[in-house]
Amino acid sequence: PSVSIICPIRNEEKYIARCLQSLVNQTCKSDKIEILVVDGMSDDQTRDIVCYFQSKYKNIKLIDNPKKIVPSALNIGIQAALGKYILRIDGHAKAALDYVEKCVAALESQRAEGVGGHITSVNNTDTGKAIAIAMSSPFGVGNSRFRTSNKECFVDSLAFPSYKRNVFSKFGLFDEELVRCQDDEFNFRIRKLGGKILLTPEIKSWYFPRESFKKLWKQYFGYGYWKVRILQKHFWMMQPRHFIPAAFIFSLIFSLILTLFIPKTLWLFLSIIFIYLLASVIAAGLTWLRSRRAYIFKLLLAFYILHFSYGSGFLWGLITFAPQWFDRKELAKSFHSLIN
Repeated sequence: PSVSIICPIRNEEKYIARCLQSLVNQTCKSDKIEILVVDGMSDDQTRDIVCYFQSKYKNIKLIDNPKKIVPSALNIGIQAALGKYILRIDGHAKAALDYVEKCVAALESQRAEGVGGHITSVNNTDTGKAIAIAMSSPFGVGNSRFRTSNKECFVDSLAFPSYKRNVFSKFGLFDEELVRCQDDEFNFRIRKLGGKILLTPEIKSWYFPRESFKKLWKQYFGYGYWKVRILQKHFWMMQPRHFIPAAFIFSLIFSLILTLFIPKTLWLFLSIIFIYLLASVIAAGLTWLRSRRAYIFKLLLAFYILHFSYGSGFLWGLITFAPQWFDRKELAKSFHSLIN
């Protein structure tokens, strides 16, 4: 095979069939593609579904991932892959029929070390639709271009990136300490050494976001939490949007505590709340007018969860990873990253 598609999964029984069906239906010939499903020891029906596809399509392989986290799944897949090109797509996503063809064409253009496309978030439930729209909104996720932009441009990172195989020989594998945000860190290493990451609208995929606000909170709390470890490892990788939710949560907590000692400062706390609520209502209203596919109150709640969970996770990460700030080896690594 000239193309290896790595699919890191765990408990994806609702979505894995759609994902695999989109991969076996690619415009490229099947003998040119191997599909490596790296499973984090799923305990639902996911493995049974994958085995069913294996019985029909000989280019699908099921590989165990005992560590059960995404970066280890990616590294296992890379080391097992035979293809010249390494593509990644998650189990809760679906690829366009020409996905592989477009990824290979973009890589062959020699414009970037990593390529990928805009992901369209979709869901069928009212809550899922609200979450999908919020995750595609600049107010919800900032300037995360692979979610919000349909224009070709160079970006910091991608959701489902593709690389030539020699990229991993040059830049290393994924950092397995990072349970989340490992793709951001890997793409930063590429950019730091002069490489580029290209977003092109010709590469299309669909992403099925969490269907409940509880799961969305857990997901984005994890993003904020592990972003702190990124901060410690690669300071220059951080952008203003990474700090804004945490700064907002901190300002609320600080102004509220200040009010207990200086009652007259209550206006500061109320002003912060008022400005945020006004901005969120305006953003939700404009977003709803453009889409009309979600209840505006659920859309508002999705915005609040995205911001409060990410910000809270970041603040908790600052507390949890505090010892690393004082570890000599960690300080040396951070200083080296800072000056280079």
